Amino acid sequence: MKNAFRILSLFFLFISCQQKIKPSDISQIGGYWEIEKVVFDQGKDKGYAINQSYDYFQIDKNNVGFRKKVMPQLDGTFMVNDTYENVKVRFENEKVFVDYATSYAKWSEELIVISKDKLVLRNAEKKEYHYKKTALINILDHGKKTK
Repeated sequence: MKNAFRILSLFFLFISCQQKIKPSDISQIGGYWEIEKVVFDQGKDKGYAINQSYDYFQIDKNNVGFRKKVMPQLDGTFMVNDTYENVKVRFENEKVFVDYATSYAKWSEELIVISKDKLVLRNAEKKEYHYKKTALINILDHGKKTK
C-alpha cells in the first residue's frame, strides 16, 4: 500500500510539473533551434554534440508559418535552399500541436515544452526531439558580432 501511494504521488507530481502552453507562448518558437537529443519511447536517448544544420521557425500572430533547415557558416550567416515545410500551430483538448505540410506529406508533432531557450516536440512514434535556442556563430573577423 505504501508503494502504491508513492507511485501515485510521483504520477501527480509529474502531471502537475508539465508545462501548460498558452497562446502567448507560441511566439517563442520563432528563431533558430539546434537539436540536443532525441528521447525514444523506451527512455533511451541519442545526443547530438555537433549539428550541421539547424531548424529555423517563423510563426506569425495567426500561428501560421514555416520551418526550414539552415546550415550555419563560420562567418555567422546561414546557407539555405528553397525547401521548407508549412507550419500551423493548433490547440486541441488541452494539448498543442505543430502541423507540418509539404507537397508530399502532412504530419503533426505535439508541443511539449516551449521557452525562450528550450523546445521539445513529440512525434506520432513517441520520439521526443529536444532543441536548444542557438546563437549565431562567427569565428571569423576576430569574433566581431554578426548582424
